[in-house]
Amino acid sequence: MSAATNPLRANKSDLPTTDWATIPMRTVGPLCLRGPLLQAEVQVPLATFEQPLWPSVARGARITTRIETGLQIVCARHTMTRSILMTAVSAERAVEIMHALPGKRASLQTVVAGTSRYARLQDWQCEVAGCDCFIRLAFDTGDAAGHNMCTQAADAVIAWLQTEFPDLTYGSISANTCIDKKPAAINGLLGRGYHMLAECVVPRRLVTRYLKTTPEKIVALNWKKNWVGTTLAGGIRTANAHFANMLLAFYLATGQDAANIVEGAQGFTLAELRGDDLYFHVSVPNLIVGTVGNGKTLPFVQANLRQLGCLEPRAPGLNAQRLAAIAAGVVWCGELSLLAAQTNPGELMAAHRKGERA
Repeated sequence: MSAATNPLRANKSDLPTTDWATIPMRTVGPLCLRGPLLQAEVQVPLATFEQPLWPSVARGARITTRIETGLQIVCARHTMTRSILMTAVSAERAVEIMHALPGKRASLQTVVAGTSRYARLQDWQCEVAGCDCFIRLAFDTGDAAGHNMCTQAADAVIAWLQTEFPDLTYGSISANTCIDKKPAAINGLLGRGYHMLAECVVPRRLVTRYLKTTPEKIVALNWKKNWVGTTLAGGIRTANAHFANMLLAFYLATGQDAANIVEGAQGFTLAELRGDDLYFHVSVPNLIVGTVGNGKTLPFVQANLRQLGCLEPRAPGLNAQRLAAIAAGVVWCGELSLLAAQTNPGELMAAHRKGERA
């Protein structure tokens, strides 16, 4: 088979560029966001084949514009990770080296800082299995999501370790305790990307008028579906209805690595009665986004990031933080809207029939 007939071997210039390769994208909003990170009303681009997602998120966004406080967004932490594997001559030596590393923090931070203008070593966690040392490195990566930045820094850390401890041998640049694009408890515990919290008290009158249900029904369904149902299914540090739907649509529209929805889908939805009203909260501990780096120079991505106010001249990291805050707001909107729909028999399927009719 020649390159002309085998698309896997074709040059980039030989690959067809046709309309069928385009993912449908629409803008929903405005979404009214408040809190210490930003005070803004934004129109949010979402790229998806699941057409009912647009009106669903829009319904949640409409709620935020009708509440005086808006949707409150808070950042709990930001860290990007890469884990490395090194092998010692014995388990005793592996433990000895791991115990020695805290005393060399300044040297490690200097090594990492020398690999990039923006990479900064925050911390690390170590696990020893046999003679093998699994070292999970946590970095600040500025406005970049940071996959390549972290790998480059990890390469430098490996070289430093082998100089400092000559009896250590290389195992792998990625040891799977990162943990990248796989579900795991450690990401929920220690974070990977931005850990964003979005919350709001929704008055009963808005729940009944725009969501066609009651606060009591949403609270009950969230407990039974998201918490009990997920526990029965063996979910890993997660209790939500569909974080992945909103994150994928947002990631595709803003040039992110879409595979990161695997860890991004971990997170919690809380719903409580506050007097007569509904308190609704989402915790998204693994939001991996950036405003610079691979995928961010495409014209449509640049236009979307500019529309979101995420290409402004700010201190390093603040544009990406703003983007993560908006992403959390989108998750809140879509999560609330879907749960409301599922309290009513037949509503979910009716929305899909209407939005996806051939």
